[in-house]
Amino acid sequence: DFHRCQKAMAAKGADAGPCQWYFRIYKSLCPLSWVATWDEYREEGTFPGKI
Repeated sequence: DFHRCQKAMAAKGADAGPCQWYFRIYKSLCPLSWVATWDEYREEGTFPGKI
């Protein structure tokens, strides 16, 4: 939801500050190795979910 929030806020030209809540939650719940893999997938355009 963090990346979706960022994308939506950017589309509106709004501050993405409120999205930081999602960032803190997923960073605290998900193993760092998962997050690193997901970041790689997003950069490559191969993330398996809709963002």
